[in-house]
Amino acid sequence: MRRSLLMLFLALSATLGGYAQGRGGGRGGPPPTPRAAAPFDMTGYWVSVIAEDWRWRMFPNRGDYGGVPLNAEGRKVADAWDPSKDETAGEQCKAYGAPGMMRMPGRFHITWQDDQTLKIETDAGKQTRIFHFGPVPAAGADLQGVSKAEWELAQQGVGFAIAGDRGGAPAGSLKVITTNVREGYLRRNGVPYSGNAKLTEYYDLIREANGVTYLVLTSTLEGSNLSDSTPDFGCPLQETG
Repeated sequence: MRRSLLMLFLALSATLGGYAQGRGGGRGGPPPTPRAAAPFDMTGYWVSVIAEDWRWRMFPNRGDYGGVPLNAEGRKVADAWDPSKDETAGEQCKAYGAPGMMRMPGRFHITWQDDQTLKIETDAGKQTRIFHFGPVPAAGADLQGVSKAEWELAQQGVGFAIAGDRGGAPAGSLKVITTNVREGYLRRNGVPYSGNAKLTEYYDLIREANGVTYLVLTSTLEGSNLSDSTPDFGCPLQETG
């Protein structure tokens, strides 16, 4: 398994909300909620800046799966992709599942649904991702799967380590593991992943000295059956508000 890098530079077009960042929970008190314990605030409106893998993300063509290590079965599925058949079968949203969603061109609205649940609403495919810090509800397989989230506070996260020291970065990452997804497309041109895929993501907030803020997403897709190893991801997120 190869770790893949998805650097998503999303442009924030609104002022971030002022949620408490403290660890909370005085001596003998209850532990802080995930919302209160957050090492950074990633809520707001963001827009993807398409840089890395521009041609695949903007103009996907059938049979063009460069950079994705597919096995023979995966190549067979990708070569046979027919969007008209997907539409006829009511499967026109297969490209908007969790493994491919965050690489799509478009806007993202991130909010706290409650103190234990983070929500990402997307323009592309009009999909909504839900990150559960508490118990994960039982659910059947769907495009977004089931996502279990946690803050990694003790050390700089995986995404931060790959991005490097950019200055002003909070000490911590949001780690999200998504399973129970329905089979879908890693790219809009039919590059497939199967229903037993496991998606691991690390979200890091990077603040540049010039005031620009980036939300960096590092992701790994494994156990998909259709790929011999994890594809490499890379793209950028930029604050404008």
